[in-house]
Amino acid sequence: MIKEQVALITGGASGIGAGIAKRFARAGARIALCDIDEETGRATAQAIGEKARFYKFDISSEEEVDNIIKKIVEEFQTIDILVNNAGITNDKLLIRMTPDDWRRVLDVNLTGTFLVTRAVARIMLKKHYGRIINIASVIGLIGNAGQANYAASKAGVIAFTKSCAKEFARRNVLVNAIAPGFIKTRMTDKLPEEIQSNYLKLVPLNRFGTPEDVANLALFLASDQASYITGQVITVDGGMVM
Repeated sequence: MIKEQVALITGGASGIGAGIAKRFARAGARIALCDIDEETGRATAQAIGEKARFYKFDISSEEEVDNIIKKIVEEFQTIDILVNNAGITNDKLLIRMTPDDWRRVLDVNLTGTFLVTRAVARIMLKKHYGRIINIASVIGLIGNAGQANYAASKAGVIAFTKSCAKEFARRNVLVNAIAPGFIKTRMTDKLPEEIQSNYLKLVPLNRFGTPEDVANLALFLASDQASYITGQVITVDGGMVM
């Protein structure tokens, strides 16, 4: 499906990003694993094996993004697949949210996605081939109290996906978004049991998702089996948003 293709995955040290990296590697892809968490990122790359290399950079820094993308291309020769997964939360009620609280989430989740996509798209458009998969969130579709900054950033990722899909289609570069629901990760495990229980009541399948649930869809979208799909937002949420 994607054997020997080069996949750049941001936020790949743990959680959904690590799940996608491992799934892609099992399918034969070579992995450029990127994250700001160097210790965990290197451990994940080592666990994947010789197909993976780790690169540390802050996706909200234009200079760091451009420098690392150049380094990845020098070492792998190209980039065929981009998964924009890196993201953060900083949850607060709006009246308590500072401009810095707002700005930091938007800088990482939305501006970071823009910076990495812009750098990688130049490579893909030149060779008339590429697959870009943006990890959004159901919160970008329905909103959530206490997450105005996160919801705005993920809604922005969804609109960004559709715009890029229209721009890049003529060069056979496909752009889609995955909107996960409640996925069991290190970040969600920190939530109080009461909050987790309340979320579970909203999921018709009555279970939380796993990184592998998201990774399986990402693999499909990265493959030639999805060659006529672009500009789509697909939820992986156990039926939470219908």
